[in-house]
Amino acid sequence: MNAVPTLETHLSDDDLTAALRADALLGLTSAPKWLPPKWFYDARGSELFERITELPEYYPTRTERALLERVVGEIARSTRAEVLVELGSGSSAKTRLLLNALTAEGALETYVPQDVSSSALRAAVEEIAAEFPAVSVHGVVSDFTGTLGNLPRGGRRMIAFLGGTIGNLVPAERAEFLAGIHEVLEPGEQLLIGAGLVIDPAVLVPAYDDAAGVTAEFNRNVLHVLNNRLDADFVPEKFDHIAVWDAENEWIEMRLAATEATTVKVRELDLTVEFAPGEQMRTEISAKFRIDGLRGELAASGFRTERVWTDPDDRFALVLSERV
Repeated sequence: MNAVPTLETHLSDDDLTAALRADALLGLTSAPKWLPPKWFYDARGSELFERITELPEYYPTRTERALLERVVGEIARSTRAEVLVELGSGSSAKTRLLLNALTAEGALETYVPQDVSSSALRAAVEEIAAEFPAVSVHGVVSDFTGTLGNLPRGGRRMIAFLGGTIGNLVPAERAEFLAGIHEVLEPGEQLLIGAGLVIDPAVLVPAYDDAAGVTAEFNRNVLHVLNNRLDADFVPEKFDHIAVWDAENEWIEMRLAATEATTVKVRELDLTVEFAPGEQMRTEISAKFRIDGLRGELAASGFRTERVWTDPDDRFALVLSERV
């Protein structure tokens, strides 16, 4: 039997509130207004996102999973990782494919899931520890963009960053993030990224604007979070969900548009925010990639791309690179 699973916390609820306060103050006083997508994910937001992943229009999750199922054996044989670190692990659902393959390869000793949600992470850590008794499980509650240095060292490590989440970062943020990964890893250790690819907007846009309206409710959930955590008085129903393809930047933008002139008070910030009729606030970007561009970004950050796998429709890629 393995050791009792552990949970290391570098991000308290007070830390999260402080970060939300800073982001809300900056974003709501900017022109145009914006909010970071990480604030979608309270318990309600996480539940809504799980529903999104099951929608017929939302291809990324099932496409990545099918691709991972097909190539996970090759990944395990190529890396023979002793330590698997997963950033933004959530429920660790897809990770089980990696865990099964790496344990079958006989190398894996430790699994380190990282997430901002201590409750989700605690549940995942306990489930994984029970399911994989030969693997030591060590959860880290942190923000992956700011606390990479808190990840444990030692052993031959592979960091997995799946789900296309790399696309939520603008290019400057991606460069900073990849530089941080480079600093954490030792030469020869590896990074596995799941990334959405540039495809026909006629397929892409509906994935972020489904007919059932689940994504719209998910988008508006950021307003519920501000109401609940910062004592704001947004009326979410007065904001329409918009998803557009920005061909120049090659990313999807999700926005909220005020349906009428609206005044919002954010009491915890002592802030009054005016929205003009039709005014839009960006809540997420989801960048899509071309393989050569992704190779270039990795190379610029000190990584050598070893393998690239794509699905039959070239909608999603798994990219394995090595820190040089």
